Amino acid sequence: MPNKTYIIGHKNPDLDSVAAAISLSVLRNKLNKDNENEFVPVIAGNINLETKYILEKFNFEIPEILEDAADQKIILVDHNEENQSIARNENTKILEIIDHHKLNFAYSEPIPVLIQAWGSSCSIIAQEFFRNSIEINKNLAGLMLAAILVDTVITKSPTCTEADIEIIKKLAFITDIKDWQEFGMEIFKVRSSVAQLSNTQIIKSDFKDFEASYGKVGIGQVETVDLDEFQSRVNELINELQNLQTSEDYHTVILFITDIMDEGSLFLVASQDVSVFEKAFQTQLENNQVYLKNIISRKKQVAPLLT
Repeated sequence: MPNKTYIIGHKNPDLDSVAAAISLSVLRNKLNKDNENEFVPVIAGNINLETKYILEKFNFEIPEILEDAADQKIILVDHNEENQSIARNENTKILEIIDHHKLNFAYSEPIPVLIQAWGSSCSIIAQEFFRNSIEINKNLAGLMLAAILVDTVITKSPTCTEADIEIIKKLAFITDIKDWQEFGMEIFKVRSSVAQLSNTQIIKSDFKDFEASYGKVGIGQVETVDLDEFQSRVNELINELQNLQTSEDYHTVILFITDIMDEGSLFLVASQDVSVFEKAFQTQLENNQVYLKNIISRKKQVAPLLT
């Protein structure tokens, strides 16, 4: 029986995290000449709406949840910070990292680390397919394309690079999607449909923890094509943020709801000291909320100011 290596993204998995695990497992298994190792995609929690939609659209099974990586061999994708990662022990062997976030990682031995300042982990993995002349089928191309379009907000995000745009065009051609902008809007309409979600599900659908000098910060993001859809739930969401901030010992918890049409975000904030947020963004909260124009990226515009 082959040895298994699990490929896994961050907790509260989003589309890029799940698609990266799946696509890298395909690549590694195709490059694996000895067949002694099997690369298996897994996830670190339940998937969100648009991930389920895209997996079904392109005929992929939902990967199994791996709750603990103790004594396992793993590859980390779409993250490297320990507080975003699955639980592990001293016998967990991390073999590799592929990511597009800042490096905040320590390990007892040297390992390959591939980090690009691109808009999506799937952009990096797609480029590895091209570099190794490995064929990408239509469904896998569609899966990676969807992940890149979400993470780059259909190329509107400041994290989007020329490399991402070039890869988007290549993948769209492979999967025979004539209008990738329209395809991106299709995903965001699914992504912003919140009627059937609880307040906790909305907050946690794309949520990451960060360590700052003053304490733990949790930042959730939801993108929408219609901000009005959220207006009736703002007070409920703020109450849920306050509950989360108290119960899980956060200094600050934020949900920012990004209007991809207007290219701005409504920030909802619960904090032990709201002046931290107000100083970082040079603004003032009113009833624990504020709308900020031209801020749509957690990675490049929000997390760095808070940490």
